[in-house]
Amino acid sequence: MVNIRSLDPSASPLDYYGSELRRLREEANLSQAELGSLLYCTASLIGQIETAKKVPTRKFSEQVDLALLTGGVFARLIGMVLKSQLPTWFQPYADMEAKATYISTYQAQLVYGLLQTPEYARAVLSVENPGRLEELVAARMERQRILEREHPPVVCVVLDEAVLYRQIGGAEVMRNQLAHLLSFLDHPWIQVQVLPFEVGQHAAMMGSFNLLRFDDDPDLFYAPVYGGGHMTANPQVIRERSVGYARLQAAALSREDSAALIERVMRERYGHQPGPAVA
Repeated sequence: MVNIRSLDPSASPLDYYGSELRRLREEANLSQAELGSLLYCTASLIGQIETAKKVPTRKFSEQVDLALLTGGVFARLIGMVLKSQLPTWFQPYADMEAKATYISTYQAQLVYGLLQTPEYARAVLSVENPGRLEELVAARMERQRILEREHPPVVCVVLDEAVLYRQIGGAEVMRNQLAHLLSFLDHPWIQVQVLPFEVGQHAAMMGSFNLLRFDDDPDLFYAPVYGGGHMTANPQVIRERSVGYARLQAAALSREDSAALIERVMRERYGHQPGPAVA
């Protein structure tokens, strides 16, 4: 049966997406089944998306644009839809992250979200969000699109060595995640360093934090807290954390030595078969 549940397009980006999909499909004189056949999916999936019961993917959106000749309408809408799936408290940070020119982050427990593989992100997010897992993974991958822009931000990441040893999602997931980190070794705008255990006490003992810099806006400091996050542009906080981050980078291993450590952990802890040696 065709699902004809009425939608309020102003209720959410997902509702607006669904109402536009229904409107443009009907303008093209296609049934849900007919559109589904063009997209190699079921009529049920089309109905669920049209009634805001299921979150579409970027691939689906691009295929709809091609099928309905909409000129990229859904590819543009999907960004808003996926961002709306992020926790409400996190959305202001995600907005600023997307505008940042420089991102500096210290991560005490996990790989930074912008550098996570889908499988690693799925394992992390499954702990507290099993009912909305696919939507949240898609939203996290959408955040990473800022790294693919023509002018991406400079991203400096310092990972505590503990991040490499905390097995998230199993050995294979960790192998792939650490291999992904190694892929940034020669990246012009992304720098990954590891803060080794041997450093002992350091300038970020209070936990993970991010610093965002912009071309035309004040710098921002962000720190995650349980069930939320703290963001401020207080100049004194920015000054103190910027100095602290510089100290972290100085104490951390170089890019090359960090890559060598990551590769060693892959081999010794997760069964990585070594390829060409990392300089």
